[in-house]
Amino acid sequence: MPASNATSRFSDRVENYVRYRPGYPAAVMQTLKEECGLAPAHIVADIASGTGLWTRMLLEHGNAVFGVEPNGEMRAAGERLLTAFPKFTSIAGAAEETTLSDESIDFVTSAQAAHWFDRKRAPGEFVRILRPGGWLVLLWNERVIDSTRFLRQYEQLLLTYGTDYQEVRHERTTATVNEFFHPAAYEERTFEMRQEFDYAGLEGRLLSSSYAPGPGHLKHAPMLRELRGIYDECAIDGAVAFEYKTRLYFGRLS
Repeated sequence: MPASNATSRFSDRVENYVRYRPGYPAAVMQTLKEECGLAPAHIVADIASGTGLWTRMLLEHGNAVFGVEPNGEMRAAGERLLTAFPKFTSIAGAAEETTLSDESIDFVTSAQAAHWFDRKRAPGEFVRILRPGGWLVLLWNERVIDSTRFLRQYEQLLLTYGTDYQEVRHERTTATVNEFFHPAAYEERTFEMRQEFDYAGLEGRLLSSSYAPGPGHLKHAPMLRELRGIYDECAIDGAVAFEYKTRLYFGRLS
């Protein structure tokens, strides 16, 4: 997919993204502290920082963070939501061209985004901006698709109505994550997490996804009618649950 398309596809979904996308388990930060020695003094470049869900955790840890985000609407949301953190610097850049200085960064991180990167160009850019011995950290919340009746029906909804769901699912990229680290070794850790939603939240969570057809698309109304039916059938005490496996990958780049 052209980088320009990947950059622009979330522009009309910012508010739903802010309100309904999951954060990341505290165990991720604890692992980075224990396994990588992440300390508040380290400088971090968070690539494709978006609205700042992961960036905020780094800032709360005490790190100075350069949030590199190519999408103007997402970047503006991140700036608004992270305005209380003086160690946050917003950068109009991309994974392939961060605009950051050579050997100026201790950790490069990217949450829920590396599947959009050019895997030939981005790793070289990460090596350029990292100090010798610097770390690359990639993480994704991978939605479980078949552990409950609700999750199986929701997955089928996406397969039926998603505009390019099968092509952009980030799980396809985690299978080739080694391309970001090669030839360096890396470690993987997995954590479990969940979200619960009433119907309004479920609809917002669906519409935060880039492959969900938006208002004006022919598939939009029938998709929401089916979503309502799934909710009515599967909700327990007024809620449905998303389950995730948070996949964390980390290693020192050569």
